[in-house]
Amino acid sequence: MTNWPTLLLALAALLQAPPPPRHVSFETADGAAIVADLYGQGANAVVLAHGAAFDKESWKGLAEKLAGQGHLVLAIDFRGYGASTRGREEKALYQDVLAAVRYVRGQGATTVGVVGASMGGGASARAAVEAKPGEIDRLFLLSPVPIANPEAMNAGRYFYVASRDEKLAPAVKEQWSRAPQPKRLELLDGSAHAQNIFATSQAGRLTTLILDFFRG
Repeated sequence: MTNWPTLLLALAALLQAPPPPRHVSFETADGAAIVADLYGQGANAVVLAHGAAFDKESWKGLAEKLAGQGHLVLAIDFRGYGASTRGREEKALYQDVLAAVRYVRGQGATTVGVVGASMGGGASARAAVEAKPGEIDRLFLLSPVPIANPEAMNAGRYFYVASRDEKLAPAVKEQWSRAPQPKRLELLDGSAHAQNIFATSQAGRLTTLILDFFRG
């Protein structure tokens, strides 16, 4: 006998579940082929750039929340990760972020923000140095690897976040001190680094900071 209440509940849950991401790819200026997951839709886009121990799938929870907030969200696999291939400059990860920013612009985005974590944070900061004026509107850097010239970044607003007791915290604070205005720094309790914070008690706080930064 068919259990109609159970079947209806399962159907309702399925209908409420966020749609799966679309798999897309695009080329960087130096010839790398970048594979990415595209969530949601809207004129405001957010690019997600992972750390060295992670990949594009690691952003799924955050990407769905941002998409639910009305953003077009692009989570990339850096060159050498997943099916993404290296370009002529093997370590030019900033090219991957720039190509992602330009891809979502090509999809109709009128504002573009970037979240970069650890390795992806350094790549995103470097991308903001190399970007044309107006290409990157907001930059959220989560325990970013330092770059040589953070004062040369060219984005509209900056938000640095790290764990208070992680090893990279002093470097994050130093990078923030040199970044252009307007900027904000927040240190969370604990010692987890970058995306590892999402597995701690600070996950909710971090998620809220990101959602609020791109909402306002």
